Amino acid sequence: MGGRVVRVARASLAVLGAVLGVTLLLPASPAAAHNSFTGSNPRDGARVAKAPESVELRFLAKLPENTMKITITGPDEASAVGGKPEFAGSRVRVPFTPGPAGEYTVAYELPSADGHLMKGKVTFTLTTGAPVEPTAEPTPSAEPSPSPEPAVPSAEPSTAQPAASPVPAAESSTDDGRPWLWGLGGLALVGALAAGLLLRRRATR
Repeated sequence: MGGRVVRVARASLAVLGAVLGVTLLLPASPAAAHNSFTGSNPRDGARVAKAPESVELRFLAKLPENTMKITITGPDEASAVGGKPEFAGSRVRVPFTPGPAGEYTVAYELPSADGHLMKGKVTFTLTTGAPVEPTAEPTPSAEPSPSPEPAVPSAEPSTAQPAASPVPAAESSTDDGRPWLWGLGGLALVGALAAGLLLRRRATR
């Protein structure tokens, strides 16, 4: 009886070993060959008041850094990716740049070991948007000052009249060029002297 039990046990162990060996030799099933998403921070469907500095995605297996693609899109359809993703084994963190309040979509795409392309997305709602910086109004360019009007020429400049030559002062009567007056005066004087002498002689007789 005891020997029979031992033989059955040995046979069972042999069968189990054979099954395990065959299992190890078989290729991995598609489910085992695929990586799978396990969670995120913020979690899918979360509502957050304070914008996170980064968005974290977690997977079952190590992530391919060179072939994985991640996008973050805000409610305004603008990208909210704030930098290069940081990989750490089966986790990846993507810097987040918040925009207006609303729903943000984190989409990922990565190939699995069997070449199957794995895609998925996570959404979360930011209830408080980033403060919008006021747009500086363009400073109006200074209008060019009007060029000065050319000075209106005054009336034709009067030609400077030559200064009047000084009128020579009238020459004295002594130099008026009339010598005959001197002669006439001399004759009158001589005549007066002669008359005086004649009268004197007559008086003495």
